[in-house]
Amino acid sequence: MSQSISPKMEPLLDVRGVTLQYKTKEHLVTATYRVDFQVFKSDRYVLLGPSGCGKSTLLKAVGGYLAPTEGEIRLKGAVITKPGPDRMMVFQEFDQLMPWKTVRENVVFPLVASGKHAGRAAEDKAMQYIEKVNLVKFANHYPHMLSGGMKQRVAIARGMAMEPDVLLMDEPYAALDALTRRKMQEELLQLWDDTHFTVIFVTHSIPEAIKCGNRILLLSPHPGQVKAELASVPRDPPNADAAKALENRIHDMLFVDEIEEPEEPQHA
Repeated sequence: MSQSISPKMEPLLDVRGVTLQYKTKEHLVTATYRVDFQVFKSDRYVLLGPSGCGKSTLLKAVGGYLAPTEGEIRLKGAVITKPGPDRMMVFQEFDQLMPWKTVRENVVFPLVASGKHAGRAAEDKAMQYIEKVNLVKFANHYPHMLSGGMKQRVAIARGMAMEPDVLLMDEPYAALDALTRRKMQEELLQLWDDTHFTVIFVTHSIPEAIKCGNRILLLSPHPGQVKAELASVPRDPPNADAAKALENRIHDMLFVDEIEEPEEPQHA
């Protein structure tokens, strides 16, 4: 079910007029230009657009790793100025886990390091979320003993165990094979059904955006600007034709420019 948003609801996250830039050796790159959007509690909010539209850069700014050149990002009304345990990141790369720690130790570590939990409480909280991602049998395994999909499940458990205000997922399934990717999408939705956490999910896959999101922000090619927002995405379109029609609609909104009327010829 999609969450209906009352006009009186206060957004959990408010992104206002955000322009993001970063320097390379030769250029100053504008990644996004005056982007606006709002995320509400329990949203599965997807940032969708082609490569180079600034969606991952935008997620890093929400995480507090990059300051806007223009505009501001507020979480619960407070301006984001740095990273914090209220925003946890899950990256695409499989090497985001500490290889010398077991699954359980990887999930426990941020709980203890942040001071959120200690001792038995940290162990219990870690195991609670390891169970949610169906990895209890692998709790004492090291990352090199796990498949790519299992490593991503550990990263999700680690992020969710912190019980952040927003879970930030940067193309977390892009490096997985198609079957594992589909399975991970289903597991994410099952996890959401259980806890109704708030997630911002970055992808360039239209089918994945439809599968994982209840709201989708469409970003234009470089620099990223808001093209449109789909405010109520059906979680399961009624049939294959409806699903394909929705995919085509989103594709056209992203990539088909409006046809401009030809100018009238000028007469002397």
